[in-house]
Amino acid sequence: MTATAPRARRRVRWPLVALLALLSVLTVSPFAAMVIVALTPAGKPTVPAQWPDSLTLDNLTRVLSSSGFVDWTLNSVVYSVVSVVVILLTASMAGYAFAKKRFPGRDAMFWTFLATMMVPFQATLIPTFVMVNGLDGVDTFWGLIVPTLANAQAVFLMRQFILGLPDELFDAAKVDGASELRVYLTIVVPLTRPIMATLGVFVFLWHWNDFLWPLVVGQSDATRTLTVGLTTLRTEETQLSLLMASATISVVPCLLVFFLLQRYLVNSIAMTGFK
Repeated sequence: MTATAPRARRRVRWPLVALLALLSVLTVSPFAAMVIVALTPAGKPTVPAQWPDSLTLDNLTRVLSSSGFVDWTLNSVVYSVVSVVVILLTASMAGYAFAKKRFPGRDAMFWTFLATMMVPFQATLIPTFVMVNGLDGVDTFWGLIVPTLANAQAVFLMRQFILGLPDELFDAAKVDGASELRVYLTIVVPLTRPIMATLGVFVFLWHWNDFLWPLVVGQSDATRTLTVGLTTLRTEETQLSLLMASATISVVPCLLVFFLLQRYLVNSIAMTGFK
C-alpha cells in the first residue's frame, strides 16, 4: 500500500510536468525567435521560414551606435527610475499614514483613492492631457512623469503590508520620543523593503513598457521613450533584423532589474500571510 502511493503520485505528476514544460516552451518561443532574428545578418532568411546559416552581432552594434536609440533608452531610464523612486517614497508614506495613523476621514479618503483604480486610464487620458498642455508640460519630462505618480495600487499594497507590522514597534518608538520622520526611516522603511522591492520591479516594468502616455506627451526625440521610438522605426520600414535587435536590447534592463531584486521578491512572497 505504501509502495504504490508514491508511484501513483508520480503518474499524476508527469502530466502536470509535461503541461508546464509545454507552456514554458510556448512562452519562451517568441523571445527566442526575437533573439535569433536579431542575430541574423540583414537580408538573410531566418525563422520561421528556415534556420539562419550564420549569426552575427552587427545588428546589435548598429543599433547601439545609433544616436536615436541611445537617446530613447536614456529617456526611458529617466522616466522609469524617477517614477520608481517617487512612487515608492509617496506610497510608503501614504501607506504608513493609512495603516497606523488615525485622523478624521481616513477610511473615506482611502477608499475614495482606491476607487480610482476602477477607472481605466484611457478614460482620463484626454482631461489629463488638457491639464498638462495648459501648464506647458507637453514634450517635457515633468509632463511625462508627474501624471503617472499617483499610484493607488502601490498605496494599497503598502498599506496592507504595513497593517501587518506589530503596533508595539510604533508604540515603543513614541515612548522613546521618536519623531514621525524617524519612525518612518527606522521602522517603516527597513521592514517594508521586500514589498518596496516588489513594487519597484512592477513600477519599473510598467513605466519601461508604457506606450500610450509617452506617445501622447513625448512629441520629439528629446522626450520620446524607447517604446515609442521603436514604433517610429517600424513605420520607417527599418529592416526586421534591426527592429528585433532594438527590441532585444530593450529587454535587457528589465532582466537586470529582476535579477538584482529577485531575492526581495522571494522574501515578499514568503512573508505573505505572516504578521
